[in-house]
Amino acid sequence: MSASAVFILDVKGKPLISRNYKGDVPMSEIDHFMPLLVQREEEGALAPLLSYGKVHFLWIKHSNLYLVATTLKNANASLVYSFLYKTVEVFCEYFKELEEESIRDNFVIVYELLDELMDFGFPQTTDSKILQEYITQQGNKLETGKSRVPPTVTNAVSWRSEGIKYKKNEVFIDVIESVNLLVNANGSVLLSEIVGTIKLKVFLSGMPELRLGLNDRVLFELTGRSKNKSVELEDVKFHQCVRLSRFDNDRTISFIPPDGDFELMSYRLSTQVKPLIWIESVIEKFSHSRVEIMVKAKGQFKKQSVANGVEISVPVPSDADSPRFKTSVGSAKYMPEKNVVIWSIKSFPGGKEYLMRAHFGLPSVEKEEEEGRPPIGVKFEIPYFTVSGIQVRYMKIIEKSGYQALPWVRYITQSGDYQLRTS
Repeated sequence: MSASAVFILDVKGKPLISRNYKGDVPMSEIDHFMPLLVQREEEGALAPLLSYGKVHFLWIKHSNLYLVATTLKNANASLVYSFLYKTVEVFCEYFKELEEESIRDNFVIVYELLDELMDFGFPQTTDSKILQEYITQQGNKLETGKSRVPPTVTNAVSWRSEGIKYKKNEVFIDVIESVNLLVNANGSVLLSEIVGTIKLKVFLSGMPELRLGLNDRVLFELTGRSKNKSVELEDVKFHQCVRLSRFDNDRTISFIPPDGDFELMSYRLSTQVKPLIWIESVIEKFSHSRVEIMVKAKGQFKKQSVANGVEISVPVPSDADSPRFKTSVGSAKYMPEKNVVIWSIKSFPGGKEYLMRAHFGLPSVEKEEEEGRPPIGVKFEIPYFTVSGIQVRYMKIIEKSGYQALPWVRYITQSGDYQLRTS
């Protein structure tokens, strides 16, 4: 990786924390970062990598902070950015919110964490659960005897401690799919994809090995099974605990899991998805005084399924006033600061149709026409359902003591970037 130093700056560019790992870049070089960033922003040429002379600044912004890594070499940029985002994740685990105040209140812990996260420019222990074993919230009060590095750090399985015990051994599996959809005004689907994650919550004793079976199309082809109910997964990304060589050989997802919550894998499917909630809208303008918007929502998923927490964001003209609403179900609320009406429906069964009418006073219809109309956005969550048809076929749990463990599976489909254009 060869990152020379890592800095945490406030919103004005003043360094709050600096950690020099190699000493080949003078610490004063960070003074050039903020003027360079402001200059590039004014020129409209802002990039995540900025260079001043021979020094390269790789940076991300989180809340009111800048995290900056410096290097003189042609470093692996994707690894540097992964490290910076992982650093944010670790700090959030420790301080709940990562902002200027939490950095100022926890200087000692932040320096201790930076020492463990990286050594001589290379990432080391970045798992917050392992770090919390020996860097506690009272980091500045640590006794020498307690600051001994736990064996987990040097284990082959660095993400799991030995000697974990539970009275009841269980694994909870969440298969969560987000639907990204863009539909044009003619009703044609312009963009359609499914982004999925499989998350686990593990309460297992000892050092168990888990094997997860999915209805993976490549696996079905390898074993000569029917491909009818299989799913072709793309862009699969695994947690570090998964044995990648085993997956490459025979598509078996085999791993020793971390304790507690973690994301086992993510995947993507570029597939034509039928819009799960279809929206139609009609706008009627009456001279220059008022406008009426009628929105029809239809659930285009199985009748036995129910979408929860549905929110339909309908854009309205920026100069609209005096709102009045009539809904066949749920409630509507005008949010003038965002120029939208939010139509909220707690429970939306498949196959049902609902209507919402909105009436607004409107001083100038022409202004709305000049502005153009943003798309309608939809948020929803459908439990016990996956739009791709992915299934957990089995979860085998093998541990030398031979205990019985229960796997529980839950499926959820939710909206991602889900938009329908109306004009």
